[in-house]
Amino acid sequence: MKEKLYRFLWDRAPRAGERYQARRMAGVPKWRAVPQLLAAVAAGERGDGPPLPPEGESRSLERMPPEVLAEELSRFDGVSFDVFDTLLLRCVDRPEDAFFLVGAKLGYPDFQRLRVEAEHLARKRKQKAQGTGEVTLREIWEELKRTTALNPEQGMAIELEVEQALSRGNPYFLPVVEHLRSLGKPMALTSDMYLPGEFIQKLVEQAGFGRFQMCLVSGEERVSKGEGCLFDRLRRRFPRGASLAHVGDNPHSDGERAKAKGLTPFLYQNVQGAGDPFRAKDMSRVLGSVYRGLVNGKLHSGAEPCSLLYEYGYVYGGLFALGYCRFIREQADLQKADRLLFLSRDGEVLLELYRRLYPEDQRPVYAYWSRLAAAKVTAGLFPGDYFRRFLWHKAEGGVPVWQVVRSMELTPLLPELCSRLGLSPNRPLTHKNAGVIQDYLTDAWDRVLSLYGPQRQAAGTYYRQLLEGCRRAVAVDIGWAGSGPASLWWAAKKLWGLECEITGLVAGTNSAHSPERDAAEPLLLTGKLKSYLFSQGENRDLWKRHDPRRDHNLFWELLLGGEEGSLKGIYPGPEGSWRLELGKNSQADAVKEIHRGMLDFARDFTALEERLGMTFPISGRDAYAPMLEVFEDKNAPYRRGLEALLDEPGIG
Repeated sequence: MKEKLYRFLWDRAPRAGERYQARRMAGVPKWRAVPQLLAAVAAGERGDGPPLPPEGESRSLERMPPEVLAEELSRFDGVSFDVFDTLLLRCVDRPEDAFFLVGAKLGYPDFQRLRVEAEHLARKRKQKAQGTGEVTLREIWEELKRTTALNPEQGMAIELEVEQALSRGNPYFLPVVEHLRSLGKPMALTSDMYLPGEFIQKLVEQAGFGRFQMCLVSGEERVSKGEGCLFDRLRRRFPRGASLAHVGDNPHSDGERAKAKGLTPFLYQNVQGAGDPFRAKDMSRVLGSVYRGLVNGKLHSGAEPCSLLYEYGYVYGGLFALGYCRFIREQADLQKADRLLFLSRDGEVLLELYRRLYPEDQRPVYAYWSRLAAAKVTAGLFPGDYFRRFLWHKAEGGVPVWQVVRSMELTPLLPELCSRLGLSPNRPLTHKNAGVIQDYLTDAWDRVLSLYGPQRQAAGTYYRQLLEGCRRAVAVDIGWAGSGPASLWWAAKKLWGLECEITGLVAGTNSAHSPERDAAEPLLLTGKLKSYLFSQGENRDLWKRHDPRRDHNLFWELLLGGEEGSLKGIYPGPEGSWRLELGKNSQADAVKEIHRGMLDFARDFTALEERLGMTFPISGRDAYAPMLEVFEDKNAPYRRGLEALLDEPGIG
């Protein structure tokens, strides 16, 4: 019966079940762990949490300003601080996930589970022998030696190394501690932890907090905050009757127990608990934990609110941009590419990030190309696509015929077209008259191509310079049909006579919901196009879920949109050169703020990798996962806050 009930609860809330199991293996008694499990299930902890705050997560956070907390604490004779999840934030969303990284460094399979079990057994053995479940790191590793062939000394050194790499100072508390220290207030570290006290002091010092007068750790003191006795030890370090405050994140040990022992508690909401309801859960275990740990620490510490646009870049674009740049590097090396063409505008922030990641690589350049420019330059190669883009996609949109013809840059043909077809230039374009307009232009095709001749020539001059001496190149774009790289390759080969093979790299292809869902298949089949996030053959669940009819394309393009306006065309310049004509972009500042968030995430993520001495693989499936949260129906209000920034479909 118990097993059936447990399975029922686990099925309803898998993450709550995992947390329950982790608590039990860490030695938390059933009478404490079971209510937490039931509460999590009742709260719906199954990945479908509350909607994203329309104003952004960091601005919806209700936390006492640091300066106010500092003033409150200054009234006491002494102040005690919890360490982990308070002064220090780990870059994982669960403490036990650090053991995956230890296992990776040791190269030992299933290490995380073994390490959790060893701690549970060590606590159980200690409780039976000495009446306390508080253990040290060495005692845990001595237990671990029973079930593995690992050397405890080496293992402990690596675990400390990983803890040091994962821990960073909580910026919320830096001014608080600084203020108290300026007043000469005695401060203590009080932690339920198996790590050595001196090591914890070192972590806190390295995080910028300086050294604390006292450090009481449950593993060394053999008593805990959870049972209250560690606070008794703390009180004995102060004069009788001294007023003491304690700051921490755990409602039981840092709140109830501290109060029961005569300290005034100041609860600090755990950043992982605050942020996890909004985070993507459907990710690989280790990368997902690191991603959530970084994002939750950034948005929910309370140190500084971020703008909605910055959050959009940091939370939903940073992991994608970093993973895509690594994919680009890998594919460029596999293709032995001489040149990396980051196509405008989607390539702007990708190129900036790529150069930060690989400053030694001289191959990448920013290449001006757009759907509009390509449609005119390659009209003779892709007439069907040309008419679909200029006529059929605009039909029934209320656009007058004269405006459509002007956008095609065929105004010299307008009088004859209207006369021949009996159309008023002010008549809206419809599916009915789009067909006769296409027939007229097809009959006048030589004149159409002649009007585009100067642009073909100017674009050829431009790309001959970019691809001079290159035999192979890759062209980087957002997606979706792959027409950007494909049209460029055909133009280079058929129009300009360049002996350069161009392979297209896109973030994603047309999806199952696109009317042209199969457009990229010939290119994917031959390897002329590679997709990072999804295609019919890779991550089919994403291919089926991604829906351009619900503006999914546009929300991805918002992440990569350039600060410049879209390229209208490449035109002849003076003395046989070329000139670019760009549209206006009234959202340049907004785009810059989104990009700032993306680049900051990449900086924080790679800094962690450097500290750990390892590189995390970022699959396309993991890179897409955060955006799935944005596309949830419940998050329509959040999306509405960004809709004003979306491009018109087909621009670019």
